Amino acid sequence: MDMKQLNELYRRYTGKDAEQVKLLTPAGSSRKYYRLSGGDGEVSLIGVAGTDCKENEAFIYLSRHFYEKGLPVPRVIAVSDDGMCYLESDLGDVSLFALKGDEGLLEKAVRTLARFHYEGSDGMDYTKCFPVDAFDRQSVMWDLNYFKYSFLNTSGISYSEPRLEADMVRLAEDVDRVTRDESRFMLRDFQSRNVMVKDGEVYFIDYQGGRRGPSAYDLASFLWQAKAGFSHELRERLIEVYADEARRYDDVDAEMLKQQVRSMALIRTLQVLGAYGLRGRFERKPHFLQSIPLALGNLRSLLDEGIGDYPYLNEMLPRLIEAGKGIGVGDDGFEGLTVRVSSFSFKKGIPEDPSGNGGGYVFDCRAMDNPGRYEEYRSLTGLDREVIEFLEAKGEIGRFLDSCHSLVDAAVGNYLNRGFNSLMVSYGCTGGQHRSVYSAQHTAEHIKERFPQVRVLLCHREQGIEETL
Repeated sequence: MDMKQLNELYRRYTGKDAEQVKLLTPAGSSRKYYRLSGGDGEVSLIGVAGTDCKENEAFIYLSRHFYEKGLPVPRVIAVSDDGMCYLESDLGDVSLFALKGDEGLLEKAVRTLARFHYEGSDGMDYTKCFPVDAFDRQSVMWDLNYFKYSFLNTSGISYSEPRLEADMVRLAEDVDRVTRDESRFMLRDFQSRNVMVKDGEVYFIDYQGGRRGPSAYDLASFLWQAKAGFSHELRERLIEVYADEARRYDDVDAEMLKQQVRSMALIRTLQVLGAYGLRGRFERKPHFLQSIPLALGNLRSLLDEGIGDYPYLNEMLPRLIEAGKGIGVGDDGFEGLTVRVSSFSFKKGIPEDPSGNGGGYVFDCRAMDNPGRYEEYRSLTGLDREVIEFLEAKGEIGRFLDSCHSLVDAAVGNYLNRGFNSLMVSYGCTGGQHRSVYSAQHTAEHIKERFPQVRVLLCHREQGIEETL
């Protein structure tokens, strides 16, 4: 039904059916994203199939509001009659997360954020926001309880519920005071994955949960994103850059802003730990499990810098961090060797190694003939029979994998003998769709067959597929 509606919208806008439809890597939500295009990639649009009409209405209202203000967001092209599907302009596949080493783009992003806070808030109808109109005391308590029930309660540490509740209430009231003093729009989930880069410019996406709230919260979300790995010095400088841009609109004290960002970073970090607990520890999604140690590292840094007058949080959180040292992929008690095998697109960067060991093997598949160059294979992946037959018929991928496996097999045997617990093997190609997917799939199955005692975590990153063998 989703595809029927999206294609109807595409036909209504372009006058013809979409010739190519590709399901994009899923986000953390249940929304589905597709790229629809005509022949040879002409008229490429993003189709979104939502699960909540009110959430869709919020995104559509906000997008049109920001677009009319001249702010860089996707343009909403068409909306289905029931409001469950819509088309928007295609901003490409490159996010700021993949380019986070480009400090010029990071500065551009925080300057643009200031424009959203001031220009975007002008004329904003907050009653259109979803699911609430403000980041108030109740919203903060929801986030803190999310952390308590989805992460803290699964950590195994004991804690005083009354004392924790007292600090949580105090923290929520502190944020509520800031929110009452500000009447600016807060994007809510502002992170480098939600900033697209096209032709050297930045564009913001995924703000459908935005509402009135503290500007410092968006800065905290961006600067303390678990996998971003920004240094203390870079965080401080980017806050200064934001303050410099914000002074075009208001009298901004950079030092006070830095204090507010640290307070908001505490709330944001606890909230994302709740999300990682739910998506990772309960739903067993490796991406979220891999982020847990990084978020705990952020929490450690915040405690070192000082989180303010919250006595029980200052007492309890260090114990949580200590208990969480073993949390992550493999936190179910598995103590043997885990081999992470991934396929990826070089355009989006090499997969990060969550173990902290620095990577392992990265093999480049781009020297082989690319099925994606041929029309009949463009919508398929390296898991489809037609692509498998194409690759195997030429013989070169078999010889390539034989060489890769000789290196990987030796490493796995050595790691088993030495008692190591983590190895990473990654295959990259142009789009992360055909050659790398085939190679990663076959390597994962090869390792599991030859070394049954090893746990193999397989991730086709650009296809949004993760599984444990």
